Amino acid sequence: MSLVDYASARHRATATRKTLHWRIQPGLWLAWAVMLLALLAAFAPGLFTQYNPTQGIPGAQRLAPQAVYWLGTDQLGRDLFARIIYGASQSLAAAFAAVAMGLIGGTALGVLAGAVGGRTENTLMRLVDVLLSIPSLLLSLSVLILLGFGTVHAALAVGIASIASFARLARGEVVRVRRSEYVEAAYGSGGSFWQVLWRHILPNSLTAVIAFAALQFGQAILALSTLSFLGYGTPPPTPEWGLLIAEGRNYLATAWWLTTFPGIVVVAIVLSANRISQQIAGGDA
Repeated sequence: MSLVDYASARHRATATRKTLHWRIQPGLWLAWAVMLLALLAAFAPGLFTQYNPTQGIPGAQRLAPQAVYWLGTDQLGRDLFARIIYGASQSLAAAFAAVAMGLIGGTALGVLAGAVGGRTENTLMRLVDVLLSIPSLLLSLSVLILLGFGTVHAALAVGIASIASFARLARGEVVRVRRSEYVEAAYGSGGSFWQVLWRHILPNSLTAVIAFAALQFGQAILALSTLSFLGYGTPPPTPEWGLLIAEGRNYLATAWWLTTFPGIVVVAIVLSANRISQQIAGGDA
């Protein structure tokens, strides 16, 4: 192993130890438990409930939480717990798609700008600055109006709105690593641009980007719920967490559980994603 490879590997090992550093903290384990339960509900909702989320039960309209209906029923007699469980697939799938789009597109732009430099960097980063100057919700709404309403289009809109943030972070990390001694040594040893980029710059630049992706997942859940709450996301009667909150807002005085429990789920997912992001970033995990 050459000196350049050894230095790069040592740097990656240090970053990996920071990323995977664990301490026994209840908050961290709780965050992972919440995320795993949400994923299990998305892939196997039948394990949690026997009720149909879209069919009402005659005579069971707006029942308060009880032994039979754990979280109560809505205005059409549908079990709220079942709707929240089945809504996990809609919300989580859309959030994953949005984050993946932002991660791939933004990282590609940021890496290209940071690695190439010069006019390419200036042009790309000015475009990123323009996108960052637009509030993310406004940008998402603009894209959604152009594409049309629906879950898929909402995920695309949120993903497009997050590209600039990923690009800015990725560019900063690449520039930092590009100036490292072992990268300069790799170039001095005869390494080509693409070899140095693939073997040294990329592996040592992505830790912060991946941590930001975990953080952005929670923000995507929040953004998608907001779009659904405004009527631009998943159409009824398909269960989706933001839509559930929107449907229950007219019954706050008489059926508080219709908005409270979906809201608690959204908050729990966002907080869990934030905590996991801290762990990946190598913070006080």
